Amino acid sequence: MKATGIEVTLGGRKVVDGVDLHADPGEVVALVGPNGAGKSTLLAALSGDLPTGGRIEIGGRDLRSYKRIDLARQRAVLPQKSALSFPFTVGEVIRMGRAPWAGRPEAAEDDEAVTEAMLRTEVTAFATRPFQALSGGEQARVALARVLAQRTPVLLLDEPTAALDLRHQELVLQVARERSRAGASVIVVLHDLGLAAAYADRVYVLAAGRVRAQGPPAHIFTEDLLTDVYHHEVEVLPHPRTGTPLVIPRRR
Repeated sequence: MKATGIEVTLGGRKVVDGVDLHADPGEVVALVGPNGAGKSTLLAALSGDLPTGGRIEIGGRDLRSYKRIDLARQRAVLPQKSALSFPFTVGEVIRMGRAPWAGRPEAAEDDEAVTEAMLRTEVTAFATRPFQALSGGEQARVALARVLAQRTPVLLLDEPTAALDLRHQELVLQVARERSRAGASVIVVLHDLGLAAAYADRVYVLAAGRVRAQGPPAHIFTEDLLTDVYHHEVEVLPHPRTGTPLVIPRRR
């Protein structure tokens, strides 16, 4: 996926301003930055769900050239919140991810894709339970399973760890790494800079709708940059075993 000169204006305010971004097959790319930086808006633009200025390409084609059903076979999107108005079961929700492949040869993979997605997100045990009866964290994992079942070459994940405990935060990012190793491009919005440092190949640091820095987290997670972007003093220390950056807020 490649984006050039992306601009999004909402309510008369430019929320994303001239962003260039790319995520190659085999990469996990994280979008980080403070609240209001434009991360989720940028992800919605990349998904084709918002009108934008600039150009977005998926598979070498302009995103606007895709029909909606064809676009759904190219990218899967995990929004921040997943709301359902009807009492679908967990299994039914995950199977919705296979809808773009209906009537095509890939539909033969439906059962396998759903089963695999449930296993990877550890939701198999409540496959027959109503989605609305689950906890927030369980619902988040089911929503991710739906995205995984879609089996697209691009994954766009908006804060997939926000409602999860420590174990399942790690699980989600491990799954993202697995999909990238299988050849997918993964773009994920994260607030946890430690997770971004541990799992992302590259990070885009956004502030006020613009990219302040991009590159491997070990190179761009500096105390000066993060203190300036988040308006709070931080320390950046190497993890004692892996060497990945640990970002720690300074507390008085």
